[in-house]
Amino acid sequence: MTFKTLAISAAVAVTTLLALPAHAQFAKSEEAVKYRQGSLFVIGQHFGRIGAMVNGKLPFDAKAAQENADIVAAMAALPWTGFGPGTDKGAPHKAKPNVWTEKAKFNEHAQTFQAEAAKLASAAKTGNLEQIKTAFGPAAQSCKSCHDAFRNR
Repeated sequence: MTFKTLAISAAVAVTTLLALPAHAQFAKSEEAVKYRQGSLFVIGQHFGRIGAMVNGKLPFDAKAAQENADIVAAMAALPWTGFGPGTDKGAPHKAKPNVWTEKAKFNEHAQTFQAEAAKLASAAKTGNLEQIKTAFGPAAQSCKSCHDAFRNR
């Protein structure tokens, strides 16, 4: 394990542990909104790097794909605590009101994304572009279906 990989793993582990009680850490709804937006931004950045490789817009780099997929998988659990009660007000956001009225359906989408992100990370560990492509599609679809149902454009 390289120092860079170890550092990324440690940072992701600490972030994950800190996120567990995150709902208790938000003194204001604005903080929760910023937390979820920040988490989703980071996920999107790393997911986009994999997408660029999968779509041939960047040269395939197995190591980079694995590092990015590991970050996406680890961070996939983070944003959801930022959608707690009262976080529909207090700060600008793109979430539709049904995030809070259809909580079970929203949580199902979050769980699907987490499962697909884990599959993507597993595929990336193989270093095989075709396996990554196969896992990338369902992961991307889980993002799209949640955005279609719960995000204003």
